[in-house]
Amino acid sequence: MTVAASFEERMRAREERELSPLATRSYPARRLVAEEDCGLRTPFQRDRDRIVHSKAFRRLKHKTQVFVAPEGDHYRTRLTHSLEVTGISRTVARALSLNEDLAEAIGLGHDLGHPPFGHIGEDVLDRCLRERFGGAFHHWEQSLRVVDALERDGRGLNLCEPVRDGILCHSGRASAPATLEGAIVRITDRFAYLNHDIDDSVRAGLLDAATLPAEAIAVLGDTGSTRIDALVHDLVEHSEPAGVIVQGERAAYAMSTLREFMFEHVYLGPIARREHSKIETVIRSLFDHYCSNPDLLPPADDELATRVTDYISGMTDRYCIRAYQELAVPRAFGL
Repeated sequence: MTVAASFEERMRAREERELSPLATRSYPARRLVAEEDCGLRTPFQRDRDRIVHSKAFRRLKHKTQVFVAPEGDHYRTRLTHSLEVTGISRTVARALSLNEDLAEAIGLGHDLGHPPFGHIGEDVLDRCLRERFGGAFHHWEQSLRVVDALERDGRGLNLCEPVRDGILCHSGRASAPATLEGAIVRITDRFAYLNHDIDDSVRAGLLDAATLPAEAIAVLGDTGSTRIDALVHDLVEHSEPAGVIVQGERAAYAMSTLREFMFEHVYLGPIARREHSKIETVIRSLFDHYCSNPDLLPPADDELATRVTDYISGMTDRYCIRAYQELAVPRAFGL
């Protein structure tokens, strides 16, 4: 018997032997369109590979996490954020004997639909849709649309249902995920962005580490890696006996305190507000221009609001800036 012929049987036996009864099993694959399984990868591993090889995943390297088009080489982007979330999620899943491959696929795919310019860009695009079409924009819904309908020239990636659910439900503003692996990504997303945003803000000179809330630092630690380690240990130790993904009260309060501090001083601070008006000008100008000139959009059968949303949310920061410059900045021409 070949390795491929026995792979599924061996993986099923391994999961029954090693995984928690609460873990999501890799088989059978539940896809929107049934297809034959790979002989050397579980369905969730296959989903991971499809996400990594997607165009939307590659574009994340040029999408803002917090700092718009940063000049330094060491600031996080949406891509490095996704990788950090994925690493933390696998650690938690392994410690709890849950399905690491599922947690990995969700972590890699959770932000594929994020628009340019981070959460500021998301907010502006949302308001544009509400004002003009009575709609709304949520990046977690757009991430699912990317994998379901936009990738592979409209055929989508045909991901497994637990991966799709985890992507759709990764935000605290969305409904709760159906799996424990999805719940892991939902909380580790915050572990990652909160601590690496602190790190980047200190590096950029926006924050003095000494001004961070002393009570929260006393609980979690004075470096990003120490805080993430403390949060992961707390999550694992409280989740194991509870049978759900849950933080301890002290750690949850400390993290909430840091998050409130970051919103006040960084996310909605004076520099962010200054950039907000510029980003709003760029995105709103493009939004209005494409609504008035739909022939400039890629051909599709969807409604205009959807077509404009798909196009703008898929842009990288630099592509968005170039598109605005083409629209707003005069070109030199000969007479």
